[in-house]
Amino acid sequence: MVEREYEMGSPLADKIRPKTLDDVVGQSHLLGKNKPLRRIIDSGHIPNMIFYGPSGIGKTTVARIIADNANMRMYKLNGTSASVQDIKGIITDADSLFGYNGILLYLDEIQYLNKKQQQSLLEYIENGKITLISSTTENPYFSVYNAIISRSTVFEFLPVPPDEIAPAIKRAFQICADEMGKKLRLESGVIEHIAHGCGGDVRKSINTVELCVLSADTKDDCIVVTLENAKLLTQRSNMRYDRDGDEHYNILSALQKSIRGSDENAALHYAARLMEAGDIISLSRRLLVIACEDVGLAYPQAISIVKACVDSAMQLGLPEARLPLAEAVILLATAPKSNSGICAIDEAIADIRAGDSGDIPSYLQDGHYAGSAALGKAQGYKYPHSYPNSWVEQQYLPDNLKDRKYYTYGDNKTEQAAKEYWDKIKGKK
Repeated sequence: MVEREYEMGSPLADKIRPKTLDDVVGQSHLLGKNKPLRRIIDSGHIPNMIFYGPSGIGKTTVARIIADNANMRMYKLNGTSASVQDIKGIITDADSLFGYNGILLYLDEIQYLNKKQQQSLLEYIENGKITLISSTTENPYFSVYNAIISRSTVFEFLPVPPDEIAPAIKRAFQICADEMGKKLRLESGVIEHIAHGCGGDVRKSINTVELCVLSADTKDDCIVVTLENAKLLTQRSNMRYDRDGDEHYNILSALQKSIRGSDENAALHYAARLMEAGDIISLSRRLLVIACEDVGLAYPQAISIVKACVDSAMQLGLPEARLPLAEAVILLATAPKSNSGICAIDEAIADIRAGDSGDIPSYLQDGHYAGSAALGKAQGYKYPHSYPNSWVEQQYLPDNLKDRKYYTYGDNKTEQAAKEYWDKIKGKK
């Protein structure tokens, strides 16, 4: 084998970028046989599209393949630096020979364009001068102008499973060795560790391969990549987390739903993700919400206990904060559940928002001022503590809502005990 100098100028991820759809790693739900995006591409009639998903999973690669398959001229802009003038410059080319077979504009990170910049595209994607494929790592329904959404088809790209990344990692290692003109020896577990450690990000996996090769020892003209080195270069790289992005809210949602479903193991997993990202504030706030919303009156002491755990965590900071927070997570996940409180207050709020309020009965109104009696305020009020068991039948709701029922006792032990008590006091069966 002829020894050649390893070219540092071109990233390895670019060198092995797939040229056909069959070579793309992952996204089989979109690009597999008879899948929607695959059929669209094969038809040759390319609509305006939005590719949504995390970085490094093939959005740009698929856009390039689409342009090549359709024999269209592709222009690429990035939302972080593109201007209206850049867009107008591309439109000028569309009216020239450059646009003979059509122009495909790939707009990466479209969420960073302001409303005016996004609006500047509308005329040209409507009259067909350009075909727009935009990509975003953020939920387009929150970050992209509605007019662009309505004229585009959204496709969600997913993180690639480790078993699908592994062959690409193996090929990347071999390409590196071939370019350096050396043999390659990988310790057992290197490929699997990188595949699992990069969070479904193909580009990050390939970049890790490159770093492993560049930092490897060479013995007898052989590149030796150790598992220890691979672990050092992939540490924490599998954490896909953006405190203001979708992943943040997805983790919090999964945490709450796991606790609501009384799965303490899943709840601990999602709590651990937040802790590893250093975000104990979001975790603490959500645990306080869960104590009231999902455990609620089935175990009303939960809010006090969780508050104590949260306060302790804030005083301790990480890594010790994991201890009280883990206790709070397990307590909530294994506690009895009741949503009777949130259902009751939401129904009451719905009445208020609908305008169903009415006048407060006069005997409930404030009577602590001179002249209140002359106005009939607080007259006829029955003081419950003057009656047996501190209860007397009396109307408290406004007349138009006097029979309204917001709260229904949950079927847990605590609420049923309260129901039994009040049924007895109020003479109900």
